[in-house]
Amino acid sequence: MRTYLRLFVAGFRRQSTYRLAAFGGLVANTTFGLLKVALLFAAVEASGGELAGYDVATMSAYIWISQGLLGSVNLSGRTDIAERIKSGDVAVDFLRPVDVHLASVTTEVGRSVFALIPRGLPSVAIGALVVGMAVPDHWSSYPIGAVSLLLGLVVSATTVFLVGATGFWLVETRGLAMLYMVVSGFLAGLFVPIGLFPGWLHAIATATPFPSMMMYPVDILSGRVDGLAAVGLVGLQLLWLALTVTAGQLATRAGRKRLEVQGG
Repeated sequence: MRTYLRLFVAGFRRQSTYRLAAFGGLVANTTFGLLKVALLFAAVEASGGELAGYDVATMSAYIWISQGLLGSVNLSGRTDIAERIKSGDVAVDFLRPVDVHLASVTTEVGRSVFALIPRGLPSVAIGALVVGMAVPDHWSSYPIGAVSLLLGLVVSATTVFLVGATGFWLVETRGLAMLYMVVSGFLAGLFVPIGLFPGWLHAIATATPFPSMMMYPVDILSGRVDGLAAVGLVGLQLLWLALTVTAGQLATRAGRKRLEVQGG
C-alpha cells in the first residue's frame, strides 16, 4: 500500500508542476460556465421556471460543479499507458514489482485530485459568488458527496485505462480516444444533465459508467439527490468500479501475453 500511496503522491506532484496550465483551465472553466449559465437558464425560464426537475438554483449548481470537475475527470481518453504501450516502455513496467494496472490508475487519480485545488474548488466558488446556486438541505449530503466525488475520479481513471489498454492490440489508440472523448462527455452529463435526455437515451447513459464519473457526484453535492437515493447512486458507482477494475486486470494480463516490442 505504501508503494501505491507514493504513486498517488507522485501523480499529485507531477500535476502540480503545471500551474500556469491550471490557471488557464480555471479561466476556461469560468468562461464556459458563464456561457452554459446563459443557455441553460434561458431553457429553464422558457419552460416556466422548471425543466425536468431543475430550477435556476439547481441548474446553476449543476453547471458550476460539473465545470469544477472538468479538470479532474478524464474525458479526453488520453493516458500515459497508451503511450508506454506504443513506445514499448510498458515492457519495463511489467518487470517492476507493482501491478501495472493499479499503478497507472493510482497515478491518474493523484493528478485528478490535485486538479480540484486550482481548478475545481475555485470554479465552484466563482459560480456561487457570481451567480449563486442551490446547496444540500442536509449535512449528510456533504460526506456522501465527497465519497461519490472520489469514486467518480477513480471510475474515470479505471475506465480510461481500458481505452489505453487497447493499445496492446491496436498500437495506435488516438482514434479510439477521440471517440471516447465525444461519447463520455455527452453521457457523463458534461453538456446538459442526463435528466434532460429522452427516456431511451437516459437508459443508455445509465447503462454506462459515464454518469458515475460526473453526473452522480454533481446530483449529490448539489442536493438534488439525498438520503437513500444518494446512497443508491454511490452503490452504482461501486458497482462500476468493480466492473472496470476487473476488466482492467483482465485486459492487462491478456495484453501482457500479446505484447511484442521491437527495436534495438
